[in-house]
Amino acid sequence: MAGAADSFLDEQFREVCAELQQPVLAGADWQLLVEASGITIYRLLDKTTGLYEYKVFGVLEGCSPALLADMYMDLDYRKTWDQHVNELQEKECDGQMVAYWEVKYPFPLSNRDYVYIRQRRDMDVDGRKIYVVLAQSISVPQFPEKSGVIRVRQYKQSLAIEGDSKKRSRVFMYYFDNPGGQIPSWIINWAAKKGVPGFLKDMIKACQNYPKKT
Repeated sequence: MAGAADSFLDEQFREVCAELQQPVLAGADWQLLVEASGITIYRLLDKTTGLYEYKVFGVLEGCSPALLADMYMDLDYRKTWDQHVNELQEKECDGQMVAYWEVKYPFPLSNRDYVYIRQRRDMDVDGRKIYVVLAQSISVPQFPEKSGVIRVRQYKQSLAIEGDSKKRSRVFMYYFDNPGGQIPSWIINWAAKKGVPGFLKDMIKACQNYPKKT
C-alpha cells in the first residue's frame, strides 16, 4: 500500500464518530461474538481472506476519555504494558509520522511486524467531545522488511472515545488484521476472539496506571 494515504479524510473521522452513537451493523452479515462485562463484539467474515473484521462497543470503567486517548497514543508507555511488543517506534517519513511495531508470536511461529500511519483528532460533534484515532498499514522504504519476521500488509484500526455522565469512557473500535504466513484462518480467528477482550482489559489497567495523569 505504498503511498496509500498521506492523511485520513475528514469523512473517515466522521464515520467513526457516527458508529459510536449508532453502530452500523445492517446490510452485512455481522454476527454477535461476545457480550460480557459491558463489552459487545461483532464480527464480519472477509471472504477473500477467511478472516474476520471486528466492531467493539462498550464502556471502560475508571478511564476518562482524554486520559484514555493520551495513553493510547503514547507508544513509549505501551512498551511497558503490552507484553506482545518486541519493538515499537515512530519516526517522520516523507512528512508524516509512521509507526513500526514488531509483535512477539509464540514459538514456533515467526514474529509479525507492522508499518502504519495513525492520526488522532479531538472532535466536537453537536456539542459532544469525541476523541478519534485512525490507523492503517502503509509501506515506506525507511522500514524495510526483516529476515525471519513476516510483514503484515493488511491492518486497519479505528477508535472513538467519549465520556458519559458517570465519568467513564464509551468506546467504539473497528479492527482488521491479516497476519499472513501459513497460520490456518481458524487459529487466527480463535486468537482474535480471545485477544480483543483481553486487549481492552489491558487498556483499562494501563490507563489506570498511566504515569502522566494530571
